[in-house]
Amino acid sequence: KISAFVVETDWDGVEVEQRCHFMGLSALANGVITFENVKVPRQNLIGKEGRGLKIALTTLNDGRLSIPNGAVGTAKRCLKVVRQWAGERVQWGRPIGEHEAIAQKIAAMAETTFAMESIVKLASHMATRADRDLRLEAAACKEWNTDRGWHIIDETLQIRGGRGYEKDSSLAARGDNPTGVERMMRDFRINRIFEGSSEIMHLIMARESVDKHLTVAGTMIDKNAGLSAKLAAFPGIALFYAGWYPMKWLGWGRWPRYSEFGVLARHLRFVERRSRKLARECFHGMIVYRAELEGKQAFLFRLVDVVNELFAMSASVTRAHGLAKKDAKAGASAVELADGFCRLSSRKIDGIFRALWHNDDSHAYSTALRVLKGEHRWMEDLLERIDETP
Repeated sequence: KISAFVVETDWDGVEVEQRCHFMGLSALANGVITFENVKVPRQNLIGKEGRGLKIALTTLNDGRLSIPNGAVGTAKRCLKVVRQWAGERVQWGRPIGEHEAIAQKIAAMAETTFAMESIVKLASHMATRADRDLRLEAAACKEWNTDRGWHIIDETLQIRGGRGYEKDSSLAARGDNPTGVERMMRDFRINRIFEGSSEIMHLIMARESVDKHLTVAGTMIDKNAGLSAKLAAFPGIALFYAGWYPMKWLGWGRWPRYSEFGVLARHLRFVERRSRKLARECFHGMIVYRAELEGKQAFLFRLVDVVNELFAMSASVTRAHGLAKKDAKAGASAVELADGFCRLSSRKIDGIFRALWHNDDSHAYSTALRVLKGEHRWMEDLLERIDETP
């Protein structure tokens, strides 16, 4: 069993061999530590003996909510930086924010920031319920908010131009406003890696998405299962899908459903219809790829991307609706942002669905294998000659 406990760095047998240094987060206390015959007093035990793994996994869930909450703060800071800069910086006779190319970026940033806050508020509220298994919501929040937050920072630096790329200390030294967008970028990038990388978050959610199908029909795609086992399992599988599959086609996702949500109702109807399509495509993937589905990560990751977008749409619409009932002015602003975000997201979702079955995944995979084998190494010839130069 695994236990959790506190170890002090000044104890006998504990040695910090190397403090690690990173691209950002300069104050991060991380290092290479060795332990040799270290004695840990019982009072340093965290929780009960043998409960360390559960404590660690619970901490991961908390971390996977604190990071997307922090991402919201970063996105809001970026939005403020862009609002001020794009309103003051004049190019070709008018503020750059009034040029359509920049205005499109600003609108998407504002709408996405609203969605980021909506999804994390919903997940954080769910975390207060003791009976709730929050693994999937925390993973979705962490993956989606850190990805969107990174994109927002990149757009902020692009809009700020050279001043976005310049260090805040350099800006201050020449009397300019020391807005540290480049530092923000360096510090934020780790969020897509620690507490579970974006790829790990995708894998966690992908595994859950096919878990029910594997429970019901796993015998049919198990290459180790014999014919007699498959024949024995077939009636139960057929009975389950005879009821399940038609319901993923049948369902009322049209008006007047959700009509109480006003102009946002159409987005919830879209979510309902695409949720059923998502379930169908997951099932179709299992039928087509069978035992190979687990290795079809590009396919599974697209399904997870749809899940995250639908989650963000639902959270944005319900939050905007709630705000509108409390405060008409704030509600009108929230509805505008939610409506804009859902328009963008719905087009993205339909594009992902198209890419499920029309893509270049096989070509990309075979190319990657040839790169690993060194078949494209000729492109590195110049680098090798440079490295060999004394």
